[in-house]
Amino acid sequence: MSVVAIPRPRRHLGNVARITRGNLAIYALVGVTAVAIFAPLLAPANPLVPVDQPFLHPFTASHLLGTDSVGRDELSRILYGIRSSWLSALGVIASGILVGGSIGLTAGVAGSRVDAFLMRVTDGFLAFPGPVLAIAVVASLGASLVHTLLAVAIVWWPFYARIVRGEARTIMSRPHIEAARTFGVRSWRLALRHVMPGVVPAVIVTASLDVGNLVITLSGLSFLGLGAPAPAPELGAMGARNLQYLLQEWWVCVLPALAIAAMAMVSNFAGDALRGVGDDQS
Repeated sequence: MSVVAIPRPRRHLGNVARITRGNLAIYALVGVTAVAIFAPLLAPANPLVPVDQPFLHPFTASHLLGTDSVGRDELSRILYGIRSSWLSALGVIASGILVGGSIGLTAGVAGSRVDAFLMRVTDGFLAFPGPVLAIAVVASLGASLVHTLLAVAIVWWPFYARIVRGEARTIMSRPHIEAARTFGVRSWRLALRHVMPGVVPAVIVTASLDVGNLVITLSGLSFLGLGAPAPAPELGAMGARNLQYLLQEWWVCVLPALAIAAMAMVSNFAGDALRGVGDDQS
């Protein structure tokens, strides 16, 4: 009597491939962060000072990405532009998590009137078009990187408040929270010890996805002339100032745009990877 071998399910192979892709995406996220931090060490020249090559010089061994319309090293300016965009995005996200997370956690734990009041305030900020409000703030305060970050931070924290509040309300309905309340655990201890650890994974995934959105938003404001004034190496402004050379010396405006696209893709892939890891563990 012959025995027919039943093939085993191979779902684990898909999980391994997904984890591998996730690890690569997270490594890329760490790599971009390292490039942003160590840009002054990686840049081969001063991004503000013209080099000895002619203006708009193509790729050479001494200047791998050529020079711009003023004769400055393009690679150095792109590295500093990545540093400015990436670290600025992380700063806005940190402020959004601090402000929005605190408001959302308070609303989710307190409930009742406190929840209703804080969420109506949050809805008021969400009702304004974010980019338009940011442009208005920058236009009124003046074009600078600090004013741009302040304007974007004002319109970014409500998203984190909504996410944290929703996660907190879900956790508050679980049995271990009811047990903690039965034993007289205070609200602040309940929020910090029992609710906040359950909120952190959702915040991390949202923040990793948000880096790309913020890089694009900040670059768009810089493209419109609302970022740091010239000759600051900002990727959006670099593309706008050199747009006239697109058909001849294309690298001057295309390479900064490619850097923006690469940062956005790395952020999205890392966010999807972290979300996939969370789904596998749940």
